[in-house]
Amino acid sequence: MRGRLRAWLRRTITYRWARRIVVAVIGGTILLIGVAMVILPGPAIIVIPIGLGVLGLEFAFARHWLRKLRATATDVVNRVRGRTKTPAEPPS
Repeated sequence: MRGRLRAWLRRTITYRWARRIVVAVIGGTILLIGVAMVILPGPAIIVIPIGLGVLGLEFAFARHWLRKLRATATDVVNRVRGRTKTPAEPPS
């Protein structure tokens, strides 16, 4: 039984799957630490995008979330600076 399992793992676990697993574990851990920092003291605003960036190396959902987060952050910064999303038309 053990020999069969080893042979199956050698056939199925490739470099791509191993990399995907490692990225998922590391990125997921960083993301969970960032989410924990939302209620615990720490720089959650910095750690969560880093975790999404690591996950985005292999997973499309993380790239999508990171794009949405980046767009939202840009909108917030522009509102704080007093800029509008689209340029205002000059008065006639």
